[in-house]
Amino acid sequence: MFDLFRRPKPGGPEAMRARLEGAMAKRRLRGWNPPLENINALVASGGPRLLARSRELVVTNGYAANACEAFAANLVGDGIKPSSLLMDAALRDQVQKLWLAWTDEADADGLTDFYGLQAMVAREMFVAGECFVRLRPRRAEDGLLVPLQLQLLQSEMLPFEKTETDPNGNRIRCGIEFDLIGRRVAYHFRRRHPGDSTDQRVAVPETVRVPAEEVLHIYRPIDAGQIRGLPHVAPAMVRLFLLDQYDDAELDRKKTAAMFAGFITKTAPEDPMMGEGEADLDGAAIASLEPGTMQVLLPGEDVKFSSPADVGGGYEAFQYRTLLAVSASLGLPYHLVTGDVRQANYSSLRAELVEFRRRIGQLQHGVIAHQLCRPIWRRWLETAVLSGALNADPVIARPVQWIPPRWDWVDPLKDIQAQMLAMEAGITSRRKVVEATGYDIEEVDRENAADAKRAAELGLSYRVKPSETQGARATPMAIPETPTPNEDGAAPSPTSEQE
Repeated sequence: MFDLFRRPKPGGPEAMRARLEGAMAKRRLRGWNPPLENINALVASGGPRLLARSRELVVTNGYAANACEAFAANLVGDGIKPSSLLMDAALRDQVQKLWLAWTDEADADGLTDFYGLQAMVAREMFVAGECFVRLRPRRAEDGLLVPLQLQLLQSEMLPFEKTETDPNGNRIRCGIEFDLIGRRVAYHFRRRHPGDSTDQRVAVPETVRVPAEEVLHIYRPIDAGQIRGLPHVAPAMVRLFLLDQYDDAELDRKKTAAMFAGFITKTAPEDPMMGEGEADLDGAAIASLEPGTMQVLLPGEDVKFSSPADVGGGYEAFQYRTLLAVSASLGLPYHLVTGDVRQANYSSLRAELVEFRRRIGQLQHGVIAHQLCRPIWRRWLETAVLSGALNADPVIARPVQWIPPRWDWVDPLKDIQAQMLAMEAGITSRRKVVEATGYDIEEVDRENAADAKRAAELGLSYRVKPSETQGARATPMAIPETPTPNEDGAAPSPTSEQE
């Protein structure tokens, strides 16, 4: 009975809820009641419509198209390339040369090479959030160096609505088949693209089951347990669509406003004006206005020009803030989305690029290298050994390092000087510095050795040694204050050397 009149102890559950402002349900937040849904349920229900809108936006909206190209160019550039870590130099050179030759044959459609496929995967990640790569073994009579090719499949090829239980007891969720312990065992792809009206093949059944070991699913999981990807452009889709409509309306308004020159009122309608044409059926006539013409009006006549409403001084500020929000939603720098660098300087550009490239580095190593490059490297090695194109143990030859493309900075001279100082101080190695440029250090060393040998044979001399010149860091070093006498006892002449 007395417990009813006791005051609650401070720090209890009620006090904790009171401090969680986001969990309050008072007046300001009474209408904010989001459903507690898993991301897979959201993707399954809204995935097809989101995907269709995303593809249309990237095709029709200039900002979205530019952002897509900037995303792909920074994510993969001219290719994320392998550098074998084999200790056997001869075998390593053989593996690298065979891989380089195979990259030209990697595309099953024959449209590009392996690094071009990487760029296509990056664009699909921006537009659809995911891309499927099917590993296609080939026959020996196909004449390939390594009988393996890659086929890209769009997200629409895997139906979102295919969620059921397979007769073998496995669960199929959004087209992906899972076994009883949650491992991916197969993908149920459509036989043709649902939006391709040029492919009229009769597909019976509609989908085909492809084992999971033959498919690579490339996507960035943003939530734990996520099984399908979300378009990278999704957070900015609504703003881009509405901004595009607003710009179209402004353009049409200005076009309509430019069609009217002026309106003439006169007290004597029967007197024609200079340049006046014949009246139409309604009795209205038009007087043309030519450049450099001074029209003399009769007494009592007056002319009034239309003054359509202008966009006003807030148009630029509105566009800037809206596109800034779009850039933040896309995770891309403002100047990469819009091409506008009017308000940029060296410091702002560098600060923006450092953060952006840190995010891109996550995708390069955690998604492209892990989900795409490494599995293809393993399958390629196994296929090369089985076909006789490579005489090596695929397990021993497997260690590899994937080198992303180099970053181009605003001031490359300062960056090179900083790298040289870091090497001299032992903070980094020359291998790391060379790999940061997107090249393999052993390939660079071989080229340097070949260049030096050819220059020596031709009697050429270049200042290429770091000890001879280091750009802006080269400073003269004075001789010691106490000169050392020569053999004949004479003091040397005061000179200086280049460090």
